Amino acid sequence: MGKPLIQQRSGKGSPAYARPSHRFKVELEYREYDEIEKNSKLRGEVVGFVDDPARSGLLMDVRFENNEKRLLLAPEGMKVGDVIEVGAAADLGKGNVLPLSAIPDGAPIYGLECTPGDGGKLVRASGSCAFVVGREGDMVRVKLPSRSVKELDSRCRAQIGVVSGGGRGELPFATAGKKHYAMRARNLNWPDVRGVAMNAVSHPFGGKEHHRGRSSCVARGTPPGRKVGHLAARSTGRSSAAKDLLKKEQGTSL
Repeated sequence: MGKPLIQQRSGKGSPAYARPSHRFKVELEYREYDEIEKNSKLRGEVVGFVDDPARSGLLMDVRFENNEKRLLLAPEGMKVGDVIEVGAAADLGKGNVLPLSAIPDGAPIYGLECTPGDGGKLVRASGSCAFVVGREGDMVRVKLPSRSVKELDSRCRAQIGVVSGGGRGELPFATAGKKHYAMRARNLNWPDVRGVAMNAVSHPFGGKEHHRGRSSCVARGTPPGRKVGHLAARSTGRSSAAKDLLKKEQGTSL
């Protein structure tokens, strides 16, 4: 009997794969949607920034007029001393928190709420933003970074702008040490070992030299212990059109 696959061990939730939540700074969410935000607005000043290992974007430390403090996702271009506003009557400035009903079409937004008052769940990765593309009745259509369009309640809140930290993945890590500490901050599995490089008891693709030894396609109903490779793939490799084009190019070059 072989040992469990990495996918099985991580799905089990063992301490080896658990997220180090004791090192995370805050459970990120908006302030309570009270009468102040529903009827007017509340101003706050950015007094600093916080680098949270749980997130790829920076957090901004905001102090509101009523002496309330809160950490929010910082947008691109925000600096210490800037003023943000929260509420239905807030202006369309970067970092401001407004309900979708008060945000015009085409505005870049992030930190969307899925249901009114849940604190913001969608579009929180560095450099990402969504766009309001339309509305119908009490529902607002939002185009997400994945290009899918989602309908949300017009009372759901969002922040104006683009999440800070864009271009984070464009530069290489350069050293294995930097990669190690970046992965360790979130307790992610690294290095990612190829299945063909493992022993036969450790992975279905293991035990062979430089090739899988079997088809990499698996059925959709395959048990979790064998669900690795191409899941319910219709086809793999080059398409027939690409093959024909390649043959033509090779024929003309000869």
